[in-house]
Amino acid sequence: MKVRFVYPRFERHAESHPELREHVPCEEYLGPPSLGIAYLAASTPPDWEVEMRDDRLQDVGLDDVDDVDLVAISTFTASAKRALALADAFRAVGKKVVLGGIFPTMLPDVAARHADSVVVGEGEGVWPSILRDVKAGNLQPRYRASAPVDPASLPLPRTDLYVDGAGDRAPDDYPVQTSRGCQLSCFACAIPASMGPMLRPLPLDHILGQIDQLAARGRLASFTEDTSFFLHSMARARFAELLDALAEREVPARISYIGISMPMILATPDHLFERMRKAGVKMFYLVGGFDPITRKAFTGREPKALERAFNSIRRAFDQGIEPYTSFLVGHDEDDEGTFDRMIEFADRAGIRKAEFAILTPYPGTPVWHALEAEGRLLHHDWSKYNDANVVFQPKQMSPDRLQEGYLHLWREFYRPRQSLRGLDREERTIQF
Repeated sequence: MKVRFVYPRFERHAESHPELREHVPCEEYLGPPSLGIAYLAASTPPDWEVEMRDDRLQDVGLDDVDDVDLVAISTFTASAKRALALADAFRAVGKKVVLGGIFPTMLPDVAARHADSVVVGEGEGVWPSILRDVKAGNLQPRYRASAPVDPASLPLPRTDLYVDGAGDRAPDDYPVQTSRGCQLSCFACAIPASMGPMLRPLPLDHILGQIDQLAARGRLASFTEDTSFFLHSMARARFAELLDALAEREVPARISYIGISMPMILATPDHLFERMRKAGVKMFYLVGGFDPITRKAFTGREPKALERAFNSIRRAFDQGIEPYTSFLVGHDEDDEGTFDRMIEFADRAGIRKAEFAILTPYPGTPVWHALEAEGRLLHHDWSKYNDANVVFQPKQMSPDRLQEGYLHLWREFYRPRQSLRGLDREERTIQF
C-alpha cells in the first residue's frame, strides 16, 4: 500500500507583490514546509510506502498515481484554494483523498465537499485508523481524535522527505516543535482552536533529535509558533533545560531564531537570556500585532504602550539578541497615520530587520468570528488570506488604503537599509 502526501503551494508576500523584491534585501522567498506531513509520515506503519510531493517545487503527479492508494493533503488557509483544487483533481482520476491541517479543522464542511475524508484536529491520533480503514475499503468521511496527542508518543518527524530547493527556492531555516497547544487566546491565532488550550511540551530528547536531524542536512533550526513557554513557568523551566543542553554541546546548534513577543521580552528573566546566548541564539522573531503593547503602541493615543515597545526592543539589543520584528497592520485601532508611526518607531528603535503583515481573519480565530458577525469579510478567496492582502473592511480606512499602506511599509523601511544585501544569508534571515 502507498500513501502520497501533498504539500500545496501558496502565495507568500513576494508572490502576491513581486515588486517588493526590488526593495527588500532578501534571497529566500519559499519558506519551509510544515511539520504536519513529516509527523504523519513518521507515524505511518512500515507496511505502507510513503512519499511526499511539494507542490511548490515538484509536479504533484496526477498522471502518475497507478500505485497510489491514498492521497493525503495537508493545508492551512493560504494554501486551501490550491489544496481543494488538487483534491478534486486526484479524485477525478479515481484516488481516495483525505484532507487535514488547520483549514479542514476550522472549516470541515467546506473541506468535505472536496475530499473522501476530513481530519479534524491533530492527525496522529487517528492516522492508524485511517490507514486501516483504507485497507478495508471502509474510509470514513470524518475523523477526530478522542483526546489530545501525547507528545511523548510522537516519533521524530520525517524531515528527510523535504525537497531541497535552490537559490531563492531554498529555505533558510526549518521549524522545530517544542510543544503542542497553547493556553493563550490571541485574537488572530488558530493554535488553541486547532490543537487545544493546554500547553503540552515535547520531551527534551525529542526536541534535540529534531535539531540534530536538521543539522545533519545542513539546515538551521527555528522555534517559531509554540513560544508561550516564555510565559508558562513549567514550560519555561523545560525551555531552560533545552538551552542548557544545547550550550553543553561541543558543536553548537545552528539556531536561526526564536519566536517571541514584546510582553514576553519584558517578562523574561535575565538568566534565560543568558542561557539563550550560551546556546547560540542570536536573533528573535519578534511577533507584533497580537499583544496589548503592539496593538496600542502605533495608534498615536497610547504613549505608555509606545514606551513599553521601545523598552522591549532596547532590552533585546542589550541582551545581545537581534529583534527581527514583525509589524501587523489593520486593527480597528489603526488609522492612516499608523504606517508612518511604525516606520518612525523602527528608525528610532534601531531595528535593522523587519517584516510587515496585514491582519488576516483566519477561519476559526476570534477575529474571524467577529468580522463575520459584523459582515466585514470581503470574500472567501483563500489564496488571498496570506497576510499580504486585505480581505476585510477596515474600520478607519478603505481596503485600498490599507493595502497601499502595507506596501509603503516594506518600501520605506528597507529604502535606507539596502546595506543588508551585504550580509551573509544566515545573518540576514529575512523571509517574505
